[in-house]
Amino acid sequence: MADAAPAAGRRVRLTVEFDGTDFFGWQRQVTGERTVQGVLEAALARLPGEHGPVIAAGRTDAGVHGLAMVAHADVDTAIPDEKLRLALNAHLPRDVAVLALTTAAPDFHAQYDCHYRRYLYRMRVVRDDPRGLALQRNRVLPVFRHVDVGAMQAAAGALVGRHDFSTFATRETRSKERTVLLCELREEAGELRLHVAGDGFLRGMVRTVVGTLLWVGKGKLGPDDVPRLLAARDRTRAGHNVAPYGLYFAEAGYRPWDRERSEAAVASLVL
Repeated sequence: MADAAPAAGRRVRLTVEFDGTDFFGWQRQVTGERTVQGVLEAALARLPGEHGPVIAAGRTDAGVHGLAMVAHADVDTAIPDEKLRLALNAHLPRDVAVLALTTAAPDFHAQYDCHYRRYLYRMRVVRDDPRGLALQRNRVLPVFRHVDVGAMQAAAGALVGRHDFSTFATRETRSKERTVLLCELREEAGELRLHVAGDGFLRGMVRTVVGTLLWVGKGKLGPDDVPRLLAARDRTRAGHNVAPYGLYFAEAGYRPWDRERSEAAVASLVL
C-alpha cells in the first residue's frame, strides 16, 4: 500500500493493543513478514473506501508488545468512529485490538506530534518460585538468581536526564542523544518492572538498559559505574540485550511530560 493519504475523508487516531509474540515488529516489511502495521492495514482494506497507511507513535521490534500504541490513518469512509472501531476489530486477528478510535485534527501525526514515549519491562525472580515459567514465557523475563534490587534502583536513577546513550544503542546510525524523563525499577505485583519514559529511544536501548541493570543486580557492576558507562560511549561496556518479550510500549504522550498524568494513564492499562 502506498503511503499517500486518500483524496478525501478524515484522519482518525487509534489506540492499539497487541501481543507481539508472532509479529516481526510494528513496521510493514517489503519481504512480507507479519507485522502489526500490516495486519491493521489489511483490516482497513477490507472496509469500504480507500484508506492510507497506519502510522504509529513508535516502531517496536519483533516480540515486543503494545499496551496502548497510538497511530493515525486517513480514511474516506462515512462510518462513525465507534462503528469503525468495531468493524476494524471484526477483521483483525486476536493478537491485535483497537481499543479506541476517534476523528483527529487533519494535521495530527502520531509520530511527529509525540512529546514522549513510555515503555515497561517486566521481570520476575523465579529462583525460589517457578510459577509462571510456562504460562508467562512470552510475557515476563525470568531471572534465575536473586538480585540486589536496591542497587538496580540506584543505577536506574542515574540514567535520567539528557545523555549520549551510545553505550546502550545497538546498530544505531542516528544521533545518540536522548532525554530520559523517568527510569525507575519498581517491585510491583510480585515482579520487577522497569518504567522508562523519554523523548525517544535508540534501537535496543531499553533492552540494553535492562541487561545492564541485571549486571548491577548480580554484582558485576555497581550503581556508580553507570555514569562511567554513559561517558564511555562504548556498547561493549554495557549489559546484554535482553529478550524482547518482557518489553511493552505503554504510552505515547501528546502533551509535555507530566508524571502524575502519565502514571494515571499507565495505571489503567491491562497487563
